Amino acid sequence: MGKRVAVVLAGCGVYDGSEIHESSAVLVHLSREGAQAEVYAPDVDQMHVVDHVKGQPTQEKRNVLVESARIARGNVKDLAKLDVKGLDALIIPGGFGVAKNLSTWATQGKNCIISKEVEDVLKAFHAAKKPIGLCCISPVLAAKIFPGCELTVGHDTECEKWPYAKTAETMKELGCKHVNKHVTEIHVDVKNKLVTTSAFMCNAPIHEIYDGIGKMVKEVVRLA
Repeated sequence: MGKRVAVVLAGCGVYDGSEIHESSAVLVHLSREGAQAEVYAPDVDQMHVVDHVKGQPTQEKRNVLVESARIARGNVKDLAKLDVKGLDALIIPGGFGVAKNLSTWATQGKNCIISKEVEDVLKAFHAAKKPIGLCCISPVLAAKIFPGCELTVGHDTECEKWPYAKTAETMKELGCKHVNKHVTEIHVDVKNKLVTTSAFMCNAPIHEIYDGIGKMVKEVVRLA
């Protein structure tokens, strides 16, 4: 029997939801590892809707669960109904939705609030000593909830290749240990069973992002 892995999404689209390529990579690699993905999302309104051509917010309203269903091909459940007892691991892909719809990181940084549903789920998997995989911006959720944990969002020095490196510095201010890793590498916090990789925090070719996520997924399934 394959491992059952909860994949929590935050909408559909890099600027206001889950990053579609990262989410797809997670689902493909879980399938390759013989694991069964169960997709969840909170039934809440998005912080806002962004026109992905112009990169600008619009007046439109969208629901996170309804939008996440696009990636899940309709097979998505309300995050409020997630029961950690029947699941072996948790993975949260990146995308600005993590920082806008699952938390307020986009507007408040280290002083952010994490959605209660999301915080409860992360704490439940952690308490049950079940592995948690996080990529791109989603490691900030662990940085906020699990003080002293070890994570990577790539590199901590900003440059053309690492345009979001300041995130690592902010995570350090929360008391966690940031470990510099290349986009195709992962970091494993053995004590907390956290597996992280940078994904689109790096300005890298898409196949390298895909490969890094593959290593994260493989390790999460192994730890489960």
